[in-house]
Amino acid sequence: MSNPFENALNQISRAAAVRDFPPEFLAKLKTPNNILEKKLTITLDNGEEKTFDAYRVQFNNARGPYKGGIRYHQQTDLAEVKALAFWMALKTAVVNIPMGGGKGGITVNPKELSVGELERLSRAWTQAFAEFIGPQKDVPAPDVNTTPQIMAWIADEYGKITGDTSGAVVTGKPIENGGSEGRGTATAQGGYYVFEALKEKLGLPDQCRVVIQGVGNAGRYAARLWSAAGHKVIAISDSKAAVYDPNGLNVEEVIACKDKERSLEKCPNAEIITNAELLELDCDLLIPAALENQITQENAANLKARVVLELANGPTTPEADDILFSRGIAVVPDILANACGVTVSTFEWEQNLKNEHWSEQEVFDKLKEIMVREAENIYAKSKELNTDLRRAAFIVALERIEGAMK
Repeated sequence: MSNPFENALNQISRAAAVRDFPPEFLAKLKTPNNILEKKLTITLDNGEEKTFDAYRVQFNNARGPYKGGIRYHQQTDLAEVKALAFWMALKTAVVNIPMGGGKGGITVNPKELSVGELERLSRAWTQAFAEFIGPQKDVPAPDVNTTPQIMAWIADEYGKITGDTSGAVVTGKPIENGGSEGRGTATAQGGYYVFEALKEKLGLPDQCRVVIQGVGNAGRYAARLWSAAGHKVIAISDSKAAVYDPNGLNVEEVIACKDKERSLEKCPNAEIITNAELLELDCDLLIPAALENQITQENAANLKARVVLELANGPTTPEADDILFSRGIAVVPDILANACGVTVSTFEWEQNLKNEHWSEQEVFDKLKEIMVREAENIYAKSKELNTDLRRAAFIVALERIEGAMK
C-alpha cells in the first residue's frame, strides 16, 4: 500500500521539476506547522470507560485559518491525515479562497457507538482541541463517517467553552444550525462548472458521451447534471458492477434501482459490465467519482476517453498521468475539479461570521464564478509551461502559498 504522504510529496516534486521554486520554501512546505495528538476518555452507555486516540494536523495557514475535515475511522493514521491536510492547503490555494489546510480525526469505528456515545466523543474532541480551533484559527468540517449532526455538537460545545456562538468554528452543519444551502450537491455542481469552462478548450463535442464511476453523492449528482444538460450518460458503476447502454441510460431509473436493490447488478434494461471494463469504454468524458488509484500504469494505455475529470480524490496514479499526457488525454485534476466542497464550506464560514443566510442560487453563482476563473487560470498555466493540468494546478497553488509565506 503506497504511503499517501509520500504520494503527496511526489506530486510536489513533479510540479517543481516544471517550474523552479526556492528549495527552502519546498522544504518548509513538506512539514506540518502543528501535529496535535490527544487521548479522549468517555463513559460508555454500560458505565465502562473507554479511551480513543484523537488528532489534528495543522499543515499550513499562510493564506488563512486551517481548513479540513475530521474523520471517524478505525484505520485512520497519521500518514493519511498528514497527506489530507497537505492536499487541503493546496486545494484551498488552487481555488484561491482565504483558507489554509488541516485535517483531523478519531481512531474509532463509529458504527459500534450509540448516538449518545457518539455525542459524548464529539464533545470530548471539542474540549481537547478547543484552544487550537476557532473561526480565525482552524475550521474543521465533516469527512469520512462524520455528519452534519456531529458538526452541530462540536459548534455547540465550542460555544459553551468559549462563548463564541457564531457557529463559524465548523462547517458542514445542518441548515437549521447555520449550515449552507447547496452543500450536498457542491462537488458535482462545481465539477460541472469546471467542465463547462474547459469543454471547448479540451476539444470536447457539444453533446458528450459520459461514463461515471461511482453512484454515491458525487456520482449520482454528476449523472443528473450532465444528463439534464443534454449529454448522454452511457455507463455508471457502483463498487460491484456497472450498467452500460451505448445509446444512453435513463439516469433516474438507474439511481432508483440502486436505491431499491442496493446493487446495480440487479438493474434491468442495460448491459452489466465490470468496473475494469467501464474505465476502458469508448467515451468523450470519464468521471471517476469513487475511490483512489483506479487509473494506473496497468490500464492507462487502454483508456478510450478523450478527457478524464476527477471528482474522486486521487483516482489517477502519477505513472498513469504520464501515460495519459503522452497519449493526449487531458486529466482535469481532483485538486481543481472537486475543490467545490471546501469552497462552499468557506461560504458557510463567511455566512456565519456575517450572520447571513444565502439562497442556493447565490451560493451556486458565487461557486461558478470561482470555479470558472480558476479552471481558466490553470488551463492557461498548463499552456504557458507545456505541462499537464495537474502539474499546472500544483504550480498555481505553490505560487500562491509561496507569495503568502513571503
